[in-house]
Amino acid sequence: MTPRERFLTALEHREPDRVPIFANLTPQVGETLAEALQAPVETVPAKLSQRVSHTEILTRLGNDAVAIRPTWPKAVQARWAEGILVDDFGFEFVRLGYYTEIVKRPLAAVETAAQVEAYRTPDPELPETWELAKQQVDRYRREFAIIGALETTIFELAWNLVGLEQFMIDLLLEKPYVPLLLDKILDYNLACGVRMVRLGADMIWTGDDFGTQRAMLVSPELWRKHFKPRMRCLFRALKATNPKVKIAYHSCGSILPIIPDLIDIGLEVLNPIQPGAQGMDLGRLKGEYGQRLAFFGGVDEQTILPFGTPDQVAEEVRLRVRQAAAGGGFIIAPAHNIQPDTPLANIHAFFEAVRRWGRYPLQGTAGEG
Repeated sequence: MTPRERFLTALEHREPDRVPIFANLTPQVGETLAEALQAPVETVPAKLSQRVSHTEILTRLGNDAVAIRPTWPKAVQARWAEGILVDDFGFEFVRLGYYTEIVKRPLAAVETAAQVEAYRTPDPELPETWELAKQQVDRYRREFAIIGALETTIFELAWNLVGLEQFMIDLLLEKPYVPLLLDKILDYNLACGVRMVRLGADMIWTGDDFGTQRAMLVSPELWRKHFKPRMRCLFRALKATNPKVKIAYHSCGSILPIIPDLIDIGLEVLNPIQPGAQGMDLGRLKGEYGQRLAFFGGVDEQTILPFGTPDQVAEEVRLRVRQAAAGGGFIIAPAHNIQPDTPLANIHAFFEAVRRWGRYPLQGTAGEG
């Protein structure tokens, strides 16, 4: 099978030749692997850049899909290269260690609906922001599946624009500006999602981090009131554009109470199944929802990948395959971007273990917790 055939077969809840893979790297890991593999670094100047960077490295290692999304406009790229860290949403950043961190938020002082109405999101149709996505589709789609990265779909972008503490207070108090802001963000990301479907994306990867290690950041009732109807609208628009496109949803942490709601509005693929989060046991979720959901993720990036041995990484992969791979419906991946504290030996062990233990027909017992 080609990587594309493998990925799409698994999403149809059928067994391919092996479990498909899709991993992401932080820039530091990408640079280290690029040197080791004598490959280009390929860091993409874009929001969620880790989802769309290092394509050649990752496909060479074993990824079965390539991600796309809009890049920054050329003006943003130029000023970023000069050290003026301001993006097209109006966020200002500083570099701290491995990451850039937001130090100024465009709606930090928001109090009224008029201020939200005056705020302008980036133009989702600006041609130059889609040039790389088109190139990637043209280059890779014949062999690899295409994922449209649309995470931070509503909630995370909203609170980043305002600030987490203030937005959470205003959401709970139902300040008049809140629904206008959520709708403005929805309109922007809906346009981006539809554009990626039209470019040829096989799966749109939506989502917001609503979970902590133990529970949700907001109550399920609050999520159902403000976010469920908007995500339903988004899912329907994507499916109306291409009924064959698959809908994925990302949330780190424990989101067990809203999984049935996500299924109800059309979710097909759940990510990242963070192993250490309360109630997010991959084997249990496969048993309960495996007829209606495919699972994407599952491999522990909090302890095993960074701090385990290569043998422990291989055993982790073997466990997740046993839990979720039977009958298809499983894309194996680390439950977070591979971090700089992860040894290269463990990264190679991950990919090698999938090639060994992820082959169909599966070895061992399926469905173990």
